[in-house]
Amino acid sequence: MIIFAPPKNEDRDMTKAELVANISSKTGIEREVVLNTIEAFMVHVKDSLEAGEDVHLRGFGSFLVKHRAQKTGRILKDNTTIVIPAHNIPFFKPADVFVDKVKNASKKTA
Repeated sequence: MIIFAPPKNEDRDMTKAELVANISSKTGIEREVVLNTIEAFMVHVKDSLEAGEDVHLRGFGSFLVKHRAQKTGRILKDNTTIVIPAHNIPFFKPADVFVDKVKNASKKTA
């Protein structure tokens, strides 16, 4: 099992470049190969979601497409109502195992 170290500066999020460097150093695979793999993964997930297909990664989570129904909204400064059309949005639902690990990690640091 490969466990990724937190970013050097804990006050910010991990970037794609840091993720590539971390995977490369942990596995010994060249950075360019890791970068191409991550890029291909992201393209495949985006294409699948655009096609209306969900992507499930056991133990990690699911990339899903959620449908939002049409609704009425308001523009407060003009005091007018508008119709927000129905649309689809991408959504990530983490696996229960993943959620539990994050919860337990936050208890250790608190």
